[in-house]
Amino acid sequence: MNIITAPTELQKQCQTWRQEGLTIGLVPTMGFFHEGHMALMDRARKLCDKLVVTLFVNPTQFGENEDLDKYPHDFDGDCEKAESHGTDLLFAPEKSSMYDKDHATWVNVPELGKHLCGKSRPVHFTGVCTVVTKLFMLAQPQIAVFGQKDWQQLAIIRRMVRDLNIPVEIVGQPIVREPDGLALSSRNAYLTQEERAAAPALRKGLVKMAEMVKQGEQSAQAAKAFLQTDYASTLPMGTVDYLEIVDPDDIVPVETITGPVLAAVAVVIGKARLIDNILIEV
Repeated sequence: MNIITAPTELQKQCQTWRQEGLTIGLVPTMGFFHEGHMALMDRARKLCDKLVVTLFVNPTQFGENEDLDKYPHDFDGDCEKAESHGTDLLFAPEKSSMYDKDHATWVNVPELGKHLCGKSRPVHFTGVCTVVTKLFMLAQPQIAVFGQKDWQQLAIIRRMVRDLNIPVEIVGQPIVREPDGLALSSRNAYLTQEERAAAPALRKGLVKMAEMVKQGEQSAQAAKAFLQTDYASTLPMGTVDYLEIVDPDDIVPVETITGPVLAAVAVVIGKARLIDNILIEV
């Protein structure tokens, strides 16, 4: 596995691969790899000739008082895991090489970022779209794989690629979970033992609400009220950031459930802000 830190070197290598007729798969990450990240790598590995994994804690997607400086990292461990899952090139740039001091260009999909994470983290998706666009320009992949745990991010990137005619296929990978249902996340490392024991209630509540909808409940407000009450009982240590039912593609809240919807939540437990979602097919 080749490790590259300079953007120009990444671009040069990927241009060479493209000229050789090879398919490039890209998995953008912020590191501290767990089974969820490795599932992304495994999915991409099956779809491409050359796998590029990026490891970059992108500062522009963090707002004030967020965990940029405390974000967990394990570079050596990440390198071992990436190589063991078939990565051909690991791109780990410095902040200064990705953003010049006078950086002034931003990419945004504002309509899809109004709700859910975009409401409480107003700069987040501008940072995500900008860095992903830069990575697409550098690696020039034909395929890029993103996790469905960040469903809103996946929807925004798909819309960005469509609207800007970026020639890359966006592949969504299902959420990887612990045996007790908790979605894998690098931020799970922030949880205390007590908080970790309570956290699976996040998923369990979503499943109960989804069953309620499948049995005929069409009022989104009633379904959300049910989940709010459930969390108050099963997850009293958690503070709900958002709890919403939205259109899966446009990420717009719905009032009446007549077709497929996405139920998405963000809950702060101790030092961790955890997100989860469930697609409800009606």
